[in-house]
Amino acid sequence: MSVEPYGADEESAAVLRTVGRIIKMCREREGLTQAGLGAQIGYSEEQVSSVERGRRAPVESFLEAADRALGAAGLISGLKADVAKARFPKKVRDLAKLEAEAVEVCTYDNSVVNGLLQTEEYVRAVFASRRPAFSPEETEELVSARLSRQEIVRSGTAFSFVHDEAALRRPVGGRMVLRRQLEHLLEVGQMRNVVIQVLPLASEDNAGLDGPFHLLRLRDGSTVGHSDIQLVSRLVADRREVQLLELRYGIIRAQALTPRESLAHIDGLLGET
Repeated sequence: MSVEPYGADEESAAVLRTVGRIIKMCREREGLTQAGLGAQIGYSEEQVSSVERGRRAPVESFLEAADRALGAAGLISGLKADVAKARFPKKVRDLAKLEAEAVEVCTYDNSVVNGLLQTEEYVRAVFASRRPAFSPEETEELVSARLSRQEIVRSGTAFSFVHDEAALRRPVGGRMVLRRQLEHLLEVGQMRNVVIQVLPLASEDNAGLDGPFHLLRLRDGSTVGHSDIQLVSRLVADRREVQLLELRYGIIRAQALTPRESLAHIDGLLGET
């Protein structure tokens, strides 16, 4: 039975079909059957067939083994990055693309720690709490997608993260997972391109009660917003709506603790766990 990659869409399906055709051409050039290639690289005939038909996203080990077995000189193994992106849900690819084009990313979160700052344990706990539950395959692809996006934090992009204190107190995954997550926030908060702020629960004012959102300031001078609530993932490009989100974010930052106070506050929360 073939497996459709989680979040598959026409764009990713087209990439996988192209990868499959390249593998098939290389295999036929070497005079091998699907069963013959599978035997050489440790996969079944059905798995090779599914990859060649674009119905299964091949893992890195498959691409590397096929490249060696077919003497492809890097043609097949060089497709790893393309396949990795195709495995991710479209909304993740679109957001990652925008983040790569941004000179500044501003986020407000009030339920969980922002995805760009989550530890792997915390990421897994977040996806494990989803109902109805994700399958193990879906979970692995979502975890990989989120961890891959985090690479952008160590680039030259400027980041501003504001968290409602409730998000930092919720023991997602249990006390030790939360503890390691808070330690990670303290570590990332020392980076020169990252500012982390906390909006205390004790604050009477919170302009972010409508929910989490992101602002991405792009290299061309424009700004887009993004919100991901329940079943709706929405990009905001309308200038009037973006201005509203920018105004709201400015107020939220003013209501939050300063960056120095925020890291001290997180350190205090860590001491309570």
